[in-house]
Amino acid sequence: MPDIRIGADGVRRVTPRRGVEPAGDMRELVVLAHGMARTPASMWWLARTLRAEGYRVLNWGYSSYTRAVPELGTRLARDAAAALGAAPAVHFVGHSLGTVLIRWTLANERPERVGRVVLLAPPNRGAARADAAAPYLSWLLPPLADLRSGPEAATVRLRAPAEVEVGIIAGETDRTVAVAETRLDGARGHVLVPSGHTFIMLRRDVHRLVLSFLRSGSFAV
Repeated sequence: MPDIRIGADGVRRVTPRRGVEPAGDMRELVVLAHGMARTPASMWWLARTLRAEGYRVLNWGYSSYTRAVPELGTRLARDAAAALGAAPAVHFVGHSLGTVLIRWTLANERPERVGRVVLLAPPNRGAARADAAAPYLSWLLPPLADLRSGPEAATVRLRAPAEVEVGIIAGETDRTVAVAETRLDGARGHVLVPSGHTFIMLRRDVHRLVLSFLRSGSFAV
């Protein structure tokens, strides 16, 4: 929804909500979802690249300090549907916790006309780091419990979304989510880049890979 403001002169002004362009055009939409304890600023360079390549972008933001995965996923589904407009397709690109929210959304409240999905450093099989941290930090970061590797965790219970092409980009030196933890049965592609976890979304080679997968469903560049 746009932001509506009444100025001192009494004139009603409508401006697009920050992070997404007006929805009344036919460009494909890409929804970005950042990681835990981050903000949309962490995805800004990727958003800039996508816009330069002709995509409309919703650089979606949320707080990982207040809600668990199902509640955040519901918000993502609602906001993506609201931003879709006349776009022929909506793609999703997420980092870390953002990838879990995307997968939850596609499994439970999928918007119309979903295109392709790219997951950056995703804890698809949970993460040992979350197992260690959850008993102490879940009170501060509610989604952390859903990132554990046990069978009861929301992340582990999710499967690859049916009829959606999913590509995974993992960091070879990621000490937060191990490469083996990024694997997802049914994914269309899985590629490694020489990167750690925190800044993987800033790499130019990652941007090229994201663009390649959104266009063709392949990481061939």
